[in-house]
Amino acid sequence: MAETQYTEDNIRSLDWKEHIRLRPGMYIGKLGDGSSADDGIYILLKEVLDNSIDEYVMGAGKTIEIRIKDQEVKIRDYGRGIPLGKVVDVVSKMNTGGKYDSRAFKKSVGLNGVGTKAVNALSSFFKVESIRDGQSKSAEFHLGELMQDSLPEESAKRRGTQVIFIPDESIFKNFKFRSEYVEKMLRNYVYLNPGLTIDFNGEKFFSENGLKDLLEDNIVEDDRLYPVIHLKGEDIEIALTHSKTQYSEEYHSFVNGQNTTQGGTHQAAFREALVKTIREFYGKNYEGSDVRKSIVGAISIKVTEPVFESQTKTKLGSADMGGSMPSVRAYVNDFIKTQLDNFLHKNQEIAEKIQRKIVQAERERKELSGIRKLAKDRAKKSNLHNKKLRDCRIHLTDSKSDRTLESTLFITEGDSASGSITKSRDVNTQAVFSLKGKPLNCYGLSKKIVYENEEFNLLQAALNIEESLEDLRYNNIVIATDADVDGMHIRLLLITFFLQFFPEVIKEGHLYILQTPLFRVRNKKKTIYCYSEQERVDALEELKPKPEITRFKGLGEISPDEFIHFIGDNIRLDPVMLDKTTSVEDMLRFYMGKNTPDRQEFIINNLKVELDKVEIVS
Repeated sequence: MAETQYTEDNIRSLDWKEHIRLRPGMYIGKLGDGSSADDGIYILLKEVLDNSIDEYVMGAGKTIEIRIKDQEVKIRDYGRGIPLGKVVDVVSKMNTGGKYDSRAFKKSVGLNGVGTKAVNALSSFFKVESIRDGQSKSAEFHLGELMQDSLPEESAKRRGTQVIFIPDESIFKNFKFRSEYVEKMLRNYVYLNPGLTIDFNGEKFFSENGLKDLLEDNIVEDDRLYPVIHLKGEDIEIALTHSKTQYSEEYHSFVNGQNTTQGGTHQAAFREALVKTIREFYGKNYEGSDVRKSIVGAISIKVTEPVFESQTKTKLGSADMGGSMPSVRAYVNDFIKTQLDNFLHKNQEIAEKIQRKIVQAERERKELSGIRKLAKDRAKKSNLHNKKLRDCRIHLTDSKSDRTLESTLFITEGDSASGSITKSRDVNTQAVFSLKGKPLNCYGLSKKIVYENEEFNLLQAALNIEESLEDLRYNNIVIATDADVDGMHIRLLLITFFLQFFPEVIKEGHLYILQTPLFRVRNKKKTIYCYSEQERVDALEELKPKPEITRFKGLGEISPDEFIHFIGDNIRLDPVMLDKTTSVEDMLRFYMGKNTPDRQEFIINNLKVELDKVEIVS
């Protein structure tokens, strides 16, 4: 084999656009089609929005308007506007921004002058317009290339900045903005910036009470053990309550307005401080997991020049608050120790409820401890774990990999389906967990069933969520079942398992249903996979006169060579979402409880029947 040459000719420098387009994952995480909350199209929106938020933080502009129509995004703020001579530079020159002077933007969001450049490079159309001092200036780009640069002209418009962009379809394939994800992002922004109004397609988002509003919007009143505790200090704000029904702990954490979905040093300090303060308050050395069980909490801190573990800013790495201030750990600990202790002394009733909850958690843990040990021993002995799970190499917890957000676990039914997925998967990021028939209906059962039932126990172990969601091994958990009645039933049973014991997996947007094609339509030149009746009709029209049609009855019928198309770049996922107005308990009771007559009546009243058209030949 000839030796590969390595000379001066092999060395090349990419310009800023080329680098972003060649390695988009470095700048915006994973690409995706919009079916996941951490897909790149939402990061593009966030990067532009962060600049408008920074303007509000600096006291300029109280309203931000966002319009999303199909694939076009329009963001307008009423801040100070970009200095007119730098309009082109700030969106097209790397490491150009107004935030390097730490005094001006001490605790800003858009830190490094990369954000809008990434949006520009990854958009098929990008337009920026700045209005200030009675003048306006605009520039248009295509894939980061300057197409039009207008001279400043007189303008009667209100000052501020407007950015319009359309993500590039060659990078974000078949993408679609889902308003549920956009709304969640915008709600977080207004919780963190009380007084700010965000107008999204005519709907206004506003918050008066910050993180208190966040928890009250996320956990229905009937499920709160006591009213939300809300504590604020300089550069720190926390809110917490206990859920009556939820088993696990759930946290919402933020740094300088960034939603750190993967936590970091501040969230770890928050969990530690809660345990420490509560132990000292009651004078009892309670187990940490008992104190934190069923807690729903939120923390927001402001750090000077924070260090995140990736460009997408989902995990805080900073150990210090910045400047002459103490470490993040010490700062959070001191604040909670003082403020939460004072609160509990003043609110005896809430303090008693918390203590009762801890004692109950302790009792349940001791009841489970024997079963837990048996379950672990059983898994070790039989090595069943390995049979059920065909693991991948990269996991969500691997901070060194830039593909962690792609880590996916497919939960399949039967050997044939799991065989097809296993053979066609990407072994780096895609794992497969195979079910043996239908899982148990766990509605109304206690946590002990998770350890007693072999499949549930092994699924929990595979996901690594026994203690908390922080250690979740896969970003996407995908239920891959047949699209028939049995497949639907298995989906329901698995969703029930997550709702009953690990609802935060759904709340944090990790659970999906895999869409698989119903038909294959092909002729000698082209094959089209159809996911609906309409797509089938369109494909028949496109490939006429006489294409071959195959109906897929189940996943096991699809060969690995074909399956690779459905779980690769063009994967179609339906996210499982919770309607925050619906009580999880009520929903589970209706769909999975022993109320057969009610359900029957509901099905009969809502059943839609497709009638075949009969042609009458006269």
